[in-house]
Parts: sequence; structure tokens; C-alpha cells
Amino acid sequence: MDTREIQKLIDFISKSDLSEVNIETSELKLQIKRNGNSPVQYVAAPVFEAVAPQNETVAAPVREAVAAAPVETVASTSHLIEIKAPMIGTFYRSGGPGKPNFVEVGDEIASGKVICILEAMKLFNEIESEISGKIVKILVDDATPVEYDQPLFLVDPS
Repeated sequence: MDTREIQKLIDFISKSDLSEVNIETSELKLQIKRNGNSPVQYVAAPVFEAVAPQNETVAAPVREAVAAAPVETVASTSHLIEIKAPMIGTFYRSGGPGKPNFVEVGDEIASGKVICILEAMKLFNEIESEISGKIVKILVDDATPVEYDQPLFLVDPS
């Protein structure tokens, strides 16, 4: 996929109702997301760095996005458990403005502990953990919309 094809795809998505597109080939993994009315954002990363050498005809922003994209190994996160959104809503890390967050990275959580709030139609639903462990990563920014079954947290159960 060359730069012109990527730009055409971005233009198409910005004019459509699509909110996310993922394309994966043997040489490239392309993820394009739009959050609400914000501009389209994209990340292009080689699937295997040795297989996809840098091409000088690629535009500088794409080349920089490819170079800056983190490469995570499956083995390092295979033991982690995802806590997923049980419903559609807006994700909140705390009980209100000025209040402390329910959990931070590194916190130990137990089954039944409130870890976030999902607000849907002006109803604020406290989400409790169903597992015990240590919060490794928070995958969603505060006050952002989430979809059903979207991963919210990564937890190390050990």
C-alpha cells in the first residue's frame, strides 16, 4: 500500500460514517480511527520490521509513524487478563471532578472493587472487578466513550 492509497483511504473514512478501519497485510498493519468529530488519526506499522524495509517514496509523516509505532510481543502480555466494558457508555476513572481515581497502574485490586464508572444516558454505573490482581495498564482515557466488550484495563493475576 503506497502513500496515495493510504491518503485516499483516510479521505474516504473522513467522509463516511465509519469510525474505525483495520487493514493487515503481510507487509503492513494499518489502523485508522476517528473519535467523535475529531480528525481521523492513523498508525501504520510494519508487521515484521525485517520484511518491510523503509521505502524512501513514503511520505515523511507515514515514515515517522512507522518508526514511532511500538512493537509489542505477544509473549510478554499473554498472561495478562483484560477487563472489558460490560456496556456502552462514557468511561470515568473517578467518582467525580476533583475526586481520586478508583485505580492507578500498579494498584492491587480484588474481586468486587470498583475500578471505574460507565455513564450511559445520565446513569452512572459503578463497574466492579471480577478478578483479583495488579493493574498493569489502563487502556482508555478518562471521559471517553467506550463500546461494549472494549478492553479497559490489563490485569496481571499473579
